[in-house]
Order: sequence, then C-alpha cells, then structure tokens
Amino acid sequence: MNALTRATAAATALAALLALAACSSKAQDGDDGEKAAGGVKTGEGISGRTINLGVLTDMTGVYATLGKSVTQAQQLYVDQTNEDGGICGHKLKLTVRDHGYDPQKAVAAYTELEPKVLGFAQFIGSPFVAAVKQRIAGDKGLVLPQAWSANLLGDPYVRVIGSTYDLETINAIDFLMKEKGLKKGDKLGHVYFEGDYGESALKGSKHMAEKAGLTVVEQKIKPTDNDMTAQVSALKKAGVKGVVVSAGPRQAASLVGVAAAGRFDVPVIGNNSAFAPQLLATQSGPALEKNYYVASPTLPIGADTAAAKKLVADYRKAHPKDSLDNGVVAGWTAASVFGEALKKACEDKDLTREGVGKALLTLDSFDSGFGVTQDFTDPKAPSSRESVILRPDKKVTGGMKVVRAPSASPAAKGYSTGG
Repeated sequence: MNALTRATAAATALAALLALAACSSKAQDGDDGEKAAGGVKTGEGISGRTINLGVLTDMTGVYATLGKSVTQAQQLYVDQTNEDGGICGHKLKLTVRDHGYDPQKAVAAYTELEPKVLGFAQFIGSPFVAAVKQRIAGDKGLVLPQAWSANLLGDPYVRVIGSTYDLETINAIDFLMKEKGLKKGDKLGHVYFEGDYGESALKGSKHMAEKAGLTVVEQKIKPTDNDMTAQVSALKKAGVKGVVVSAGPRQAASLVGVAAAGRFDVPVIGNNSAFAPQLLATQSGPALEKNYYVASPTLPIGADTAAAKKLVADYRKAHPKDSLDNGVVAGWTAASVFGEALKKACEDKDLTREGVGKALLTLDSFDSGFGVTQDFTDPKAPSSRESVILRPDKKVTGGMKVVRAPSASPAAKGYSTGG
C-alpha cells in the first residue's frame, strides 16, 4: 500500500470513527429522539442519564414566600427520588430562575431554559404562563404552573393542578353563603389583581352572583399596591357583607387589618395564593385569625394524613429554619405529578416531550396524599373542581386549619370553565 493509499485509508477510518462517536454522543445526550439504553426514546432536556427540569419562580417579588416553599419542596422530591434510584435509570435535576414576578424576566427566563429542559415543574404567575402559552404549545415541553387561571386550560402541555380560580371563587362564595351569613340581595366586594389571575377569579364571582342574586362591587388593584385603605373604605361605603380577595398575601393582610381597625366586621375569603402563615406574626395576625378564610385546591400542610405528616417531617429535616406553608404542598404535588408522568412515559418507552405529555393524559385518579383526587385526562378541564376551605390558626402546623372538607359546590359542578 503506497503512502497516498495509506493516507486515504487512515482518513476514511478517522471519518468513520468520528461519525460513530457523534452518533454515540447523540444517543447518549438523547437529542432528536434517539433511543437511550433499554430502548427508551429520548429528546430535548435529557443529557446522558439526567432529566433536566426547569423552575420559573418568584423568590424576590410579591410571591417570594410561596416561591421559596414551592422550590424547596420540589428539590426535596428530586433529592428523594434520586436517592431511590431516579426515574427510568435517570437522575432528576432542577434548574431554577427567579423572575421576581416581573413579566419581562419571566418570559426571558422561559426563553433561556426551554431549549435545555424536558419541561417545567414550576412556573409561578398566571399572566406570565399565558404570555408564553402559544410557545409552549409549539415547544411541547410540559408545564405544571403554580397558577390557576382558567385561561390556561385547553393545551395538553400546560396543565393546571386543582380547581381554577373561577371555580375556587365559586366554592369560596358558596362557603360565605352557607356558613357566614351572605345571602341573596347582598353586595359582595371583590378585590383582585389586574391580569389573568384576578380576572379569572372575577368571572367566578360574577357567575355566582348571577346564580345567587348577589351584587359584586369590584376593586381592581396592581401587584405593587400594598395598602388597601382606599379599597376598604370604598367597600365599607358600598355596604358589602363579605369580601373575596384575589391578590397576594400582603394585600390580603392589609385588607383584613385595615378592615378590623375601621370596625368593618365582615368575612373575607381569599384564593389559594392570598395567604402566607408568616402573616400571623404581624399586627394583622389577630384579625386574620378572626375574619379570614382561604379556598385551597388541597388539604393544608398540617393535614392529618400519612403523606402530610411524612412531608412535614422530611421538609423540617431539610429546612429546619424555614416556615411550613401550603407552598410546600403545591410544590410537592406538582413535582409528584411530573414524576408520575415520567414513570408512565418510561413504561411506554418514550421520554420525549410528546411522550411525557401523552403519559400525563393517562393519569385519571392521582392523589399525592392531600385529600383531592386529580384527573388529567382532559386538557380542557381543570384536574379537580373541589376546594378546601381553610382558616388561619397560628397554633397548627402550617398556620391553617380545615373548616370545610374538600368539596365542589353545586354551582361549581355545573359551571363551564370555558364560558
């Protein structure tokens, strides 16, 4: 063999070796739907033996306490799952971005992480999820938001866990009417954030008002509005007999505290994200314990269930200096749902984004141990119509006790979330 022939042969062999290495690397990284070990199909967000999941949270904005709890609970789920061998032979990894409840930062963080992750176990903020909903539909990475706007329904890759804000508000008002003296002909105040969250909740109050003969007195606010003095004054002047608050914990505490100081003694009920137990240590604490209620998609962290007790013990061990709140439940539940979808996708030999989305559609009776069974078979519907009514109580674990067990009011059962 002459020198030219040897050189040509060597070049050919090198090219073949590089091509083989590239194919091997591609199969290992899981790009473009290659088969991983065991014949499981993989794609974006899986590198080597790692499943990468994104977290778009609020650690510094209006929902900072919620974001911290949700994220730490999800990391706890990931750590425990990895200690047990992972899922499908893969370890889970969270990549966290704090958007501070800023829309530009939220969209930028989604843009940054989307190509790198299989999906998102957390995305706080209904308006921000709605802003990228069309992109999510095209990207096909599963998003389990800590947001409950009815506008998020309809996409198999954006799945609301629990009742949407409109259903939750209907159940909340049903409680005020059955337990707190609100009746036909009364005026009902509704203080709500502008945007997807508040407006979704407002649809629920208007629906219930029409069915029950109530009049809604609206007070729209911004997430940056922390002093509710003007709103309380307007609602008191209007003569409302109860108030719904669809805002953040700070706004709820201000509203209830100002009302108590002004001897405006009416029951106030908030949507699930309108409370943090840290508020009980503030000057609004006594008023919250007396006159405030919260509608929640699940039992609270202090529930008397085996799953709740184990989560409390595990979370306290991992974060002994941090408060327990319902963000822990929300985070753990979302991570558990994503985990179940991954396990089913593994059984189906398809860990691609589309495979995980299809797997979630098979979960028709999921319960993370917090009292409400979730059905994910219909993307056009929330996974539940039930709400639990809670009351602040600083003496119980997590600062919330159950005053009405999980249930869906007749109005909620008959309500169309698309209308």
